Amino acid sequence: MVAQLIVENLWVRYPTPARVIEAVRGVSFALGREKLGIVGESGSGKSTVGRAILRLVPAPGQVSAERLTFDGLSLLDASEATLREVRGRRIAMVMQDPKYSLNPVMTVGKQIREAYRAHARVSGARAERRALDVLAAVRIRDPERVYRCYPHEVSGGMGQRVMIAMMLVGDPEILIADEPTSALDVTVQMQVLAILDDLVSERGLGLILISHDLGLVASFCDRVLIMYAGRVVETCAARDLHRARHPYTRGLLAALPRIDGKRGPLPVLRRDAAWREAPPEA
Repeated sequence: MVAQLIVENLWVRYPTPARVIEAVRGVSFALGREKLGIVGESGSGKSTVGRAILRLVPAPGQVSAERLTFDGLSLLDASEATLREVRGRRIAMVMQDPKYSLNPVMTVGKQIREAYRAHARVSGARAERRALDVLAAVRIRDPERVYRCYPHEVSGGMGQRVMIAMMLVGDPEILIADEPTSALDVTVQMQVLAILDDLVSERGLGLILISHDLGLVASFCDRVLIMYAGRVVETCAARDLHRARHPYTRGLLAALPRIDGKRGPLPVLRRDAAWREAPPEA
């Protein structure tokens, strides 16, 4: 597998008057044309990793790495003009909740059209055709109707499809999906994942799926990174997640509710200070 994205020793720090907060600490991985899951509890740093790749960490956050390259381009050294060419067109990021990511006073179609014309010099008519095409690609049954809708007029699942369509309009090579199914019911979750799966296989995308749902990641991804306190504590094939060895991963798996077997209180994750610094399991 040829790596499109290489991340080596990535750190994200937030200086404060009292101390420097290290949100991401020494994260390393490579991504090819595959589905990579990044999981961990809230605050583990997984979403910050996604934003750091695209240099979207807001001030006063500081991003550093030994290497952060995409297709040979150093994302750390790239100018803002170069990054604008990369964001959306070559690497796109689907944010967690469409209610806060879509502009409430613009129609869905206008927002997708605007995203496309930011990277392609095309006429308005061609941008409209492209927007309708990507709405159809994410299995929206009536693209023309949804194209004319405002964000408040579509459901949560439909809004998430619109977000995916907007990120696909530039035909990116890597898609970063930050909790794309967290606000959706189980049936709609499966529909959105099926769309992402088809896009990866048909278009040859590299996908980073950021999630706190271990079961979902185990069934959908190829590889999984487990993050704790800003660092990767374990890496494993998704199919082998149930055999994970790190006590943090084992604790997360044990805390998953099950409908079969004996019922009782869910186990409480017992943390160990050594997890913050011990080398990751592989």
